[in-house]
Amino acid sequence: MTLAKEPTILQQDRAIAIVEDAIKKSSAEGVFVSLSSGEESLSRYSENQITQNITRTQFNLTVTSYFGRRSASASTTELDTDAIAQTIQRSQELAKIAPEDPEWVPLLDPQTYEQRTPAFDLPTATCSPLKRGEIIQRVCHASAKAGVEASGTLSTEAGIFVIGNSQGLRAYNRTTEANFGLTIRVENGSSWSERTAWGIDQLPVELIAEELIDRAFAARNPRDIKPGIYPVICNSAVFAELLGWLIWNLDARAADEGRSFMSRNDGVGNRLGEAMFSPLVQVNRDPAHPLLQTSPCFGDGLSNNYLEIVKDGIPNILSYSRYWAQKQGKSPTGYFAPIVMNGSNQSLTDLIAQTERGILVNRVWYTNYVNPKTLEITGMTRDGTFWIEDGKIAYPIKNLRFNQKLPEMMRDIDQLSTVERYSSSVVPGVRVKAFNFSSVSDSV
Repeated sequence: MTLAKEPTILQQDRAIAIVEDAIKKSSAEGVFVSLSSGEESLSRYSENQITQNITRTQFNLTVTSYFGRRSASASTTELDTDAIAQTIQRSQELAKIAPEDPEWVPLLDPQTYEQRTPAFDLPTATCSPLKRGEIIQRVCHASAKAGVEASGTLSTEAGIFVIGNSQGLRAYNRTTEANFGLTIRVENGSSWSERTAWGIDQLPVELIAEELIDRAFAARNPRDIKPGIYPVICNSAVFAELLGWLIWNLDARAADEGRSFMSRNDGVGNRLGEAMFSPLVQVNRDPAHPLLQTSPCFGDGLSNNYLEIVKDGIPNILSYSRYWAQKQGKSPTGYFAPIVMNGSNQSLTDLIAQTERGILVNRVWYTNYVNPKTLEITGMTRDGTFWIEDGKIAYPIKNLRFNQKLPEMMRDIDQLSTVERYSSSVVPGVRVKAFNFSSVSDSV
């Protein structure tokens, strides 16, 4: 038996009324108000038993006041009228003495947003500690039966977001999200995965546990290999991490100022329209994707609409902040998120079967810049790295450090798998013809 509960978040009418009232009570030349209300629940488990089961309810109201090019923000986590009034006053007082903003932009006028049903899943919003515990218990039972240790988290959240300003802009969204993370350890073998969905019942928890138990056993007693350049297969979790670095660096200002891999060597303009990546690479900003269904707007009120970012391996557009768009005479884009990259109907097993020799990477961590200008990054493999021989996983190998220029990796993609959601990205697994591993690590 699982006991449901009512989600402790503000109702739409109440939340909108609070924002409207704060705007009316402001005496600033301009005002922007944002409100978020939600409930976050977390169940943590370790060594096959639940260790923590907590719920946090949050409310936050932020008021930003404007006097000319001066602005300042103040926030409150209290819902009562006096606290909100004090927040409005404090924001105004701070704004009057703030320095002028050299990158000031005016408040947005009302925007047009895509009309779609938000991804609000009631079973997720009302998921009880008991239900989360029952799900985790099944994972822990399967792990104990197999003779392995399971650790990780299962979380749910539900919330609303309302924004408004003195120019008449208004926006509202509500959402739910569930996340499951699992690490399996046995002797000197380990495996890991994490999945996110807007509904808890979309998480294939038991299937993930079964796969990771098998992978952890297979990862025991890894062998040494020489560092070097190898074909590599990255699963969706790995590729989501690496692709995120590249998309974040598709920034117009950095490109125009000569700080980006998208900058031209002659210092004039940028590299939009060049065939830089594999023609298999098709990347879009797609908040309406069925696995995502995220907000139709960003936190500042800009529309979060569909954008074709990379088509047939050719970057189509760069990310423009409101300030840089104003300066360059362009339209602002907002962030490039959420990201969706097209995949294929092939499984990761199919990609392995088509690979004569190479390395399968199931997780990367400690990723960081080596050279921001060329977008060379470094990081480590973790939780099950395997040698592929004659289309099969031959044996586990020790973890490796990589130093890789991401534009070159994107150029060398020659196969794609089906897509999966990780965090706020929907991406395939990929095979890369050449990937640089610089050293071997004894870390586990």
